[in-house]
Amino acid sequence: MSGKRQKRQLELAFPRQRRGEAPKFLAQGVELPMAENASESTATTSSQLMEEVCQRENMLQAYKRVKRNKGSPGVDGLTVPELLEHLESHWRNIKEQLLQGTYRPQPVRQVEIPKPNGGSRKLGIPTVVDRLIQQAILQVLQKQWDPTFSENSYGFRPGRSAHQAITRAQQHIRSGREYVVDLDLEKFFDRVNHDILMGQVAKRVKDKRILRLIRRYLEAGLMQNGMVSQRTQGMPQGGPLSPLLSNLLLDELDRELERRGHRFCRYADDCNIYVRSQRAGERVMKKVTRFLERRLRLKINQSKSAVAHPWERKFLGFTFSVGHAAYIRVAPASVKRLRLRIRELTARSRGRSFMQVLGETSRYLQGWQSYYGIVIQPWLMKKLDGWIRRRLRCLAWTQWKTYNKRSKELRIRGIHARKAAQTAATRRGPWRACRLPGVQKAFSVKHFQSIGLVALNGYG
Repeated sequence: MSGKRQKRQLELAFPRQRRGEAPKFLAQGVELPMAENASESTATTSSQLMEEVCQRENMLQAYKRVKRNKGSPGVDGLTVPELLEHLESHWRNIKEQLLQGTYRPQPVRQVEIPKPNGGSRKLGIPTVVDRLIQQAILQVLQKQWDPTFSENSYGFRPGRSAHQAITRAQQHIRSGREYVVDLDLEKFFDRVNHDILMGQVAKRVKDKRILRLIRRYLEAGLMQNGMVSQRTQGMPQGGPLSPLLSNLLLDELDRELERRGHRFCRYADDCNIYVRSQRAGERVMKKVTRFLERRLRLKINQSKSAVAHPWERKFLGFTFSVGHAAYIRVAPASVKRLRLRIRELTARSRGRSFMQVLGETSRYLQGWQSYYGIVIQPWLMKKLDGWIRRRLRCLAWTQWKTYNKRSKELRIRGIHARKAAQTAATRRGPWRACRLPGVQKAFSVKHFQSIGLVALNGYG
């Protein structure tokens, strides 16, 4: 019997993904078609929810999503490209365990990634099989739960984005609420109380197999440096289910704020409440802190939280102009991170060719531009564009090294031979040399445009 015929006889087949088969997702969180928000509801599901999770079409969609996400292997070392072959051999047994409620997840591999402002963030990387199962559960639960979440919640939700959150914040400020209660939850994912969270899940899920499996994912051990430690609280960042469960837990905060009539925007664990005065803000800060600590067992980071004008704080990488107009601006910290990243990409000691650096820089700028493109700050973008071009000119000048090489490259780029010789003979350092007219003309704005450099301010 041929290999193709054997594949057809598998209970679950995973065909090769074609473009357009699965819905597109935003950068942060799974994006599925969103229904209109209903009133608050427990959205109780049937006791046969696991059968829906294990349905062929649902698992196929989950596999496509895991494959598209790629990602690192978990503790078992199984990679995403190896997942299909593994499922062909083991899916029948895995499915049986899921339906019987006996499946036990493997520990997650803990890694630490640096934060832009210093410190590190702990990520828990599940095995690819557990990522597949979590994704399948997510696809079923999100369709049922998301319509019941608050309209003021924007993070990791279908059809919602950071741009919508910052635009809504702008509307609150323009309505006269020129003070913000900026809440930062201290180590939110590490402090999630399992019993409180599972109590919220149990209000919405009847299937005890799903409840047991979610609890097991929460309690799965953490492996670091070959040692597995048990977890009694917290939720690992890195699993597909974590964003949905965090929204479920914090939905209780949303409902409390709505009950009190507050105007607010929440994106994951980042919440801003807009009020009319400093005194009102301090009162709200005190009451919300008490609610979070007593009801949800969460803690406010006092050093990062504050009551202030919105233009004195940042929200999702943005800030606002001073005054009632509240124009959206790029936060200074975001500009600082951009400059730091460009310095890293254009460093002379990286051992990359000029065109390689140009390609990496353009890809980074394209992503940055797509996120901050809603900001109208032409003077800032023009200033950044000029600085980036100067960094690239400096890199090229350094890589040419010798007088003969520099003179030749300048002539190739249309500089007169005499001018090229004078420019190449300069004793100025690279940063000052790239301000010489010959170098600027060789690497003009039109030249950078022709070789594909993305301009934050556009080339129009």
